Amino acid sequence: MKKIERVGFVIKPHAPDVEKILAELIKYLEKKKMECLLEDEASQKLKKGKGIPREKLPSKVDLIVVLGGDGTLLSIAHLAAQKNVPVLGVNLGSLGFLTEVPVDEVYLTLDSFLGGEKKIISSRRMIEARHKNKSYYCLNDVVINKGALARMIQYTIWIDEKEIATLRSDGLIMSTPTGSTAYSLSAGGPIIQPYIPAIIISPICPHTLSFRPMVVSSDSRIKIQLLTSGEEVFLTLDGQRGASMEKDDMVEIERCDFELNLISSPKRNYFDLVQEKLGWGEH
Repeated sequence: MKKIERVGFVIKPHAPDVEKILAELIKYLEKKKMECLLEDEASQKLKKGKGIPREKLPSKVDLIVVLGGDGTLLSIAHLAAQKNVPVLGVNLGSLGFLTEVPVDEVYLTLDSFLGGEKKIISSRRMIEARHKNKSYYCLNDVVINKGALARMIQYTIWIDEKEIATLRSDGLIMSTPTGSTAYSLSAGGPIIQPYIPAIIISPICPHTLSFRPMVVSSDSRIKIQLLTSGEEVFLTLDGQRGASMEKDDMVEIERCDFELNLISSPKRNYFDLVQEKLGWGEH
């Protein structure tokens, strides 16, 4: 593991106690002779003036600590993965599948990671979406969905150049195993362990009830062509970024060549997390 000398912080500025937790973590890491770099919102929260733009932070640090929720982590995940910078997500919200480390376990987790404990590092597969000569990298999902007032949309799905189906629905989700507990789960998709090499295709409220969520190999190339005209249709990437789509637009989905190294608490494994977040252990 690369020696950790610089730690970057990304925050959700209105999360409870974020200012206090951020200040304490910086003090803790600086005692360990580590330099702490703050993205803009984190720097402003501590009244330190202008910080580093979020998109530039991963190229300047060896570790990123996210204080907030899953949305905050997703905003930096695709950038950190491209630079092979591990991410530790500290949950300051309520759910948090990605920002899974509770505040009371953050120092234990940091000590384990900095001490070289490799078992708490989870390599998360990512997918690439290509649309109109642009590439987008996603940790959770790529979603094609209709606008709030639009009718159902129609599209054709290809897998490895084989035309599979032409469907009408409110939208379509292409999810990684990491994203299987996010939007895909709400659309009836399965829960898949993060290390399984798969992509989930889940229609949103399909007109044809016989088309069910489908799991394909992560080596597959998926193509979606939009057939609908005259409606608002959007391509949404990890719920954070997006682009509008027009009739005959094509989206291609493939596995990325790189992964995100996500740091988890040494006190729980994946199924502990699923039980806790989905309430499976409740009677």
